[in-house]
Amino acid sequence: MKRDERRQAIMDLLVATRAVDLDALAERFAVSKMTIHRDLDDLEQVGLLRKIRGGATIEAGTQFESDFRIRALQDSDAKARMARAALDLVEPGMTVMVNDGSMAALLGASLVEFAPLTVITNNAAVIERLKDAPRVTLIALGGIYNAKLNGFFGMVTENALALLRADLAFISAPAVDGLRAFHTDDNAVRAKRAMMQAAGRSVLLVNHTRFGRTALHALADLSDFNVVITDAPPMSKDHAEIQQAGIALTIAKDLT
Repeated sequence: MKRDERRQAIMDLLVATRAVDLDALAERFAVSKMTIHRDLDDLEQVGLLRKIRGGATIEAGTQFESDFRIRALQDSDAKARMARAALDLVEPGMTVMVNDGSMAALLGASLVEFAPLTVITNNAAVIERLKDAPRVTLIALGGIYNAKLNGFFGMVTENALALLRADLAFISAPAVDGLRAFHTDDNAVRAKRAMMQAAGRSVLLVNHTRFGRTALHALADLSDFNVVITDAPPMSKDHAEIQQAGIALTIAKDLT
Protein backbone atom coordinates (compact mmCIF):
# COMPACT_ATOMS: atom_id res chain seq x y z
CA MET A 1 0.00 0.00 0.00
CA LYS A 2 1.34 3.42 -0.94
CA ARG A 3 1.89 6.08 1.71
CA ASP A 4 -1.04 8.29 0.66
CA GLU A 5 -3.37 5.30 0.52
CA ARG A 6 -2.27 4.21 3.98
CA ARG A 7 -2.84 7.66 5.42
CA GLN A 8 -6.28 7.84 3.85
CA ALA A 9 -7.04 4.44 5.36
CA ILE A 10 -5.92 5.73 8.77
CA MET A 11 -8.30 8.69 8.42
CA ASP A 12 -11.13 6.37 7.37
CA LEU A 13 -10.55 4.34 10.52
CA LEU A 14 -10.56 7.49 12.63
CA VAL A 15 -13.87 8.64 11.16
CA ALA A 16 -15.34 5.24 12.04
CA THR A 17 -13.77 4.72 15.47
CA ARG A 18 -12.61 8.25 16.52
CA ALA A 19 -9.34 6.82 17.90
CA VAL A 20 -6.63 4.45 16.65
CA ASP A 21 -3.84 2.49 18.30
CA LEU A 22 -0.30 2.82 16.97
CA ASP A 23 0.62 -0.87 17.46
CA ALA A 24 -2.59 -2.01 15.80
CA LEU A 25 -1.96 0.28 12.83
CA ALA A 26 1.57 -1.02 12.36
CA GLU A 27 0.26 -4.59 12.36
CA ARG A 28 -2.70 -3.77 10.11
CA PHE A 29 -0.58 -2.14 7.42
CA ALA A 30 2.50 -4.35 7.89
CA VAL A 31 4.85 -1.43 8.44
CA SER A 32 7.10 -0.31 11.29
CA LYS A 33 5.89 1.71 14.25
CA MET A 34 8.24 4.49 13.13
CA THR A 35 6.45 4.63 9.78
CA ILE A 36 3.10 4.97 11.54
CA HIS A 37 4.60 7.64 13.81
CA ARG A 38 5.59 9.63 10.71
CA ASP A 39 2.13 9.17 9.20
CA LEU A 40 0.47 10.42 12.37
CA ASP A 41 2.92 13.32 12.69
CA ASP A 42 2.19 14.49 9.15
CA LEU A 43 -1.58 14.11 9.56
CA GLU A 44 -1.42 16.03 12.83
CA GLN A 45 0.59 18.81 11.19
CA VAL A 46 -2.21 19.49 8.72
CA GLY A 47 -4.79 19.44 11.50
CA LEU A 48 -6.56 16.17 10.69
CA LEU A 49 -5.92 14.48 14.05
CA ARG A 50 -4.17 14.86 17.36
CA LYS A 51 -1.65 12.36 18.67
CA ILE A 52 -2.21 10.83 22.07
CA ARG A 53 -0.20 8.29 24.04
CA GLY A 54 -0.01 5.15 21.94
CA GLY A 55 -2.05 6.40 19.02
CA ALA A 56 -4.22 9.26 17.72
CA THR A 57 -7.75 10.62 17.91
CA ILE A 58 -10.08 13.05 16.17
CA GLU A 59 -11.91 13.82 19.42
CA ALA A 60 -11.74 17.49 20.35
CA GLY A 61 -9.20 18.70 22.91
CA THR A 62 -8.71 22.05 24.60
CA GLN A 63 -6.72 23.29 21.60
CA PHE A 64 -7.84 20.86 18.91
CA GLU A 65 -10.93 20.49 16.79
CA SER A 66 -10.86 18.08 13.86
CA ASP A 67 -10.86 19.30 10.27
CA PHE A 68 -14.19 20.39 8.73
CA ARG A 69 -13.91 17.54 6.20
CA ILE A 70 -13.77 15.01 9.02
CA ARG A 71 -16.56 16.57 11.07
CA ALA A 72 -18.82 16.69 8.03
CA LEU A 73 -18.74 12.87 7.96
CA GLN A 74 -19.67 12.40 11.62
CA ASP A 75 -22.94 12.28 13.56
CA SER A 76 -25.14 12.78 10.50
CA ASP A 77 -28.35 11.70 12.26
CA ALA A 78 -27.74 13.96 15.27
CA LYS A 79 -26.96 16.91 13.01
CA ALA A 80 -30.05 16.34 10.91
CA ARG A 81 -32.27 16.26 14.00
CA MET A 82 -30.71 19.42 15.46
CA ALA A 83 -31.03 21.18 12.11
CA ARG A 84 -34.71 20.32 11.94
CA ALA A 85 -35.28 21.60 15.49
CA ALA A 86 -33.45 24.82 14.61
CA LEU A 87 -35.51 25.29 11.44
CA ASP A 88 -38.67 25.35 13.55
CA LEU A 89 -37.50 28.82 14.66
CA VAL A 90 -37.21 30.18 11.12
CA GLU A 91 -39.98 31.97 9.25
CA PRO A 92 -40.04 33.31 5.68
CA GLY A 93 -38.87 36.91 5.44
CA MET A 94 -36.37 36.63 8.29
CA THR A 95 -32.71 37.58 8.23
CA VAL A 96 -30.68 34.69 9.61
CA MET A 97 -27.00 34.42 10.52
CA VAL A 98 -25.21 31.08 10.26
CA ASN A 99 -21.73 30.58 11.67
CA ASP A 100 -18.95 28.17 10.67
CA GLY A 101 -19.04 24.42 11.27
CA SER A 102 -20.37 21.21 9.76
CA MET A 103 -23.55 21.30 11.87
CA ALA A 104 -24.25 24.84 10.70
CA ALA A 105 -23.48 23.85 7.10
CA LEU A 106 -26.27 21.27 7.16
CA LEU A 107 -28.66 23.76 8.72
CA GLY A 108 -27.73 26.51 6.28
CA ALA A 109 -28.33 24.29 3.27
CA SER A 110 -31.90 23.65 4.47
CA LEU A 111 -32.81 27.32 4.75
CA VAL A 112 -33.97 27.36 1.12
CA GLU A 113 -37.22 25.84 2.40
CA PHE A 114 -38.07 29.19 4.02
CA ALA A 115 -37.46 31.56 1.13
CA PRO A 116 -37.80 34.46 0.82
CA LEU A 117 -34.98 34.79 3.30
CA THR A 118 -31.80 36.75 3.87
CA VAL A 119 -28.85 34.65 5.04
CA ILE A 120 -25.64 36.13 6.43
CA THR A 121 -22.78 33.68 6.81
CA ASN A 122 -19.02 33.15 6.99
CA ASN A 123 -19.46 29.42 6.34
CA ALA A 124 -18.00 28.49 2.93
CA ALA A 125 -20.21 25.38 2.66
CA VAL A 126 -23.34 27.46 3.20
CA ILE A 127 -22.16 30.06 0.70
CA GLU A 128 -21.61 27.35 -1.91
CA ARG A 129 -25.03 25.82 -1.27
CA LEU A 130 -27.03 29.06 -1.29
CA LYS A 131 -25.20 31.12 -3.91
CA ASP A 132 -27.74 30.19 -6.62
CA ALA A 133 -30.76 29.55 -4.39
CA PRO A 134 -33.90 31.31 -5.63
CA ARG A 135 -35.41 34.01 -3.39
CA VAL A 136 -32.49 33.84 -0.97
CA THR A 137 -30.52 37.03 -0.45
CA LEU A 138 -27.07 35.77 0.46
CA ILE A 139 -24.63 38.04 2.29
CA ALA A 140 -21.28 36.27 2.24
CA LEU A 141 -18.94 37.62 4.90
CA GLY A 142 -15.41 38.22 3.70
CA GLY A 143 -12.25 37.76 5.70
CA ILE A 144 -9.32 35.40 5.92
CA TYR A 145 -10.21 31.89 4.78
CA ASN A 146 -9.48 29.10 7.26
CA ALA A 147 -9.43 25.74 5.47
CA LYS A 148 -9.67 23.70 8.65
CA LEU A 149 -12.88 25.48 9.70
CA ASN A 150 -13.99 26.05 6.08
CA GLY A 151 -14.95 29.61 6.89
CA PHE A 152 -13.90 33.27 6.83
CA PHE A 153 -12.61 35.09 9.90
CA GLY A 154 -10.72 38.13 11.14
CA MET A 155 -11.22 41.88 11.23
CA VAL A 156 -12.95 42.05 7.84
CA THR A 157 -15.55 39.52 9.02
CA GLU A 158 -16.08 41.22 12.37
CA ASN A 159 -16.30 44.73 10.88
CA ALA A 160 -18.91 43.57 8.37
CA LEU A 161 -20.99 42.00 11.13
CA ALA A 162 -20.90 45.24 13.12
CA LEU A 163 -22.83 46.90 10.27
CA LEU A 164 -25.52 44.22 9.97
CA ARG A 165 -28.58 43.12 11.94
CA ALA A 166 -30.46 39.81 11.91
CA ASP A 167 -33.48 38.19 13.51
CA LEU A 168 -31.66 34.97 14.40
CA ALA A 169 -28.06 33.83 14.80
CA PHE A 170 -27.30 30.11 14.75
CA ILE A 171 -24.10 29.45 16.69
CA SER A 172 -22.31 26.13 17.19
CA ALA A 173 -19.66 25.17 19.74
CA PRO A 174 -17.43 22.13 20.29
CA ALA A 175 -17.53 22.21 24.09
CA VAL A 176 -19.81 23.13 26.98
CA ASP A 177 -18.50 23.04 30.53
CA GLY A 178 -20.94 23.88 33.28
CA LEU A 179 -22.99 26.83 32.04
CA ARG A 180 -20.48 28.14 29.53
CA ALA A 181 -19.68 27.31 25.89
CA PHE A 182 -16.08 27.10 24.67
CA HIS A 183 -14.17 26.98 21.40
CA THR A 184 -10.63 26.09 20.37
CA ASP A 185 -10.11 29.02 17.96
CA ASP A 186 -10.01 32.66 19.07
CA ASN A 187 -10.89 34.02 15.61
CA ALA A 188 -13.97 31.79 15.51
CA VAL A 189 -14.95 33.01 18.98
CA ARG A 190 -14.82 36.65 17.90
CA ALA A 191 -16.91 35.99 14.78
CA LYS A 192 -19.51 34.05 16.76
CA ARG A 193 -19.73 36.79 19.40
CA ALA A 194 -20.14 39.41 16.68
CA MET A 195 -23.05 37.43 15.22
CA MET A 196 -24.68 37.14 18.62
CA GLN A 197 -24.38 40.89 19.17
CA ALA A 198 -25.92 41.59 15.77
CA ALA A 199 -28.93 39.29 16.19
CA GLY A 200 -32.21 39.72 17.99
CA ARG A 201 -32.06 36.10 19.19
CA SER A 202 -29.18 33.66 19.41
CA VAL A 203 -29.43 29.88 19.29
CA LEU A 204 -26.67 27.50 20.36
CA LEU A 205 -26.41 24.12 18.64
CA VAL A 206 -24.22 21.55 20.39
CA ASN A 207 -23.99 17.76 20.27
CA HIS A 208 -24.85 16.16 23.62
CA THR A 209 -21.44 14.46 23.70
CA ARG A 210 -19.79 17.90 23.88
CA PHE A 211 -21.25 18.67 27.31
CA GLY A 212 -18.80 18.26 30.17
CA ARG A 213 -15.90 19.28 27.92
CA THR A 214 -13.85 22.44 27.73
CA ALA A 215 -11.69 24.21 25.17
CA LEU A 216 -9.10 26.98 25.25
CA HIS A 217 -11.36 30.00 24.71
CA ALA A 218 -14.60 30.88 26.51
CA LEU A 219 -17.28 31.71 23.94
CA ALA A 220 -20.34 32.73 25.98
CA ASP A 221 -22.49 31.80 28.93
CA LEU A 222 -25.42 29.54 28.05
CA SER A 223 -27.69 32.26 29.44
CA ASP A 224 -26.56 34.49 26.55
CA PHE A 225 -28.52 32.23 24.18
CA ASN A 226 -32.29 32.29 23.87
CA VAL A 227 -32.34 28.55 23.18
CA VAL A 228 -29.81 25.70 23.40
CA ILE A 229 -30.49 22.83 20.98
CA THR A 230 -28.91 19.40 21.36
CA ASP A 231 -29.58 15.93 19.98
CA ALA A 232 -30.02 13.99 23.26
CA PRO A 233 -30.16 14.78 26.97
CA PRO A 234 -26.73 15.62 28.40
CA MET A 235 -25.39 13.67 31.36
CA SER A 236 -27.69 14.04 34.36
CA LYS A 237 -25.36 16.42 36.22
CA ASP A 238 -25.08 18.80 33.27
CA HIS A 239 -28.79 18.51 32.48
CA ALA A 240 -29.78 19.32 36.05
CA GLU A 241 -27.46 22.33 36.17
CA ILE A 242 -28.96 23.73 32.97
CA GLN A 243 -32.51 23.22 34.22
CA GLN A 244 -31.73 24.84 37.57
CA ALA A 245 -30.33 27.87 35.74
CA GLY A 246 -33.61 28.26 33.83
CA ILE A 247 -31.94 27.92 30.43
CA ALA A 248 -34.23 26.86 27.56
CA LEU A 249 -32.96 23.49 26.35
CA THR A 250 -34.47 21.78 23.31
CA ILE A 251 -33.81 18.07 22.73
CA ALA A 252 -34.16 17.40 19.00
CA LYS A 253 -36.73 14.72 18.22
CA ASP A 254 -36.16 11.70 16.02
CA LEU A 255 -36.89 12.32 12.36
CA THR A 256 -40.00 10.60 11.07
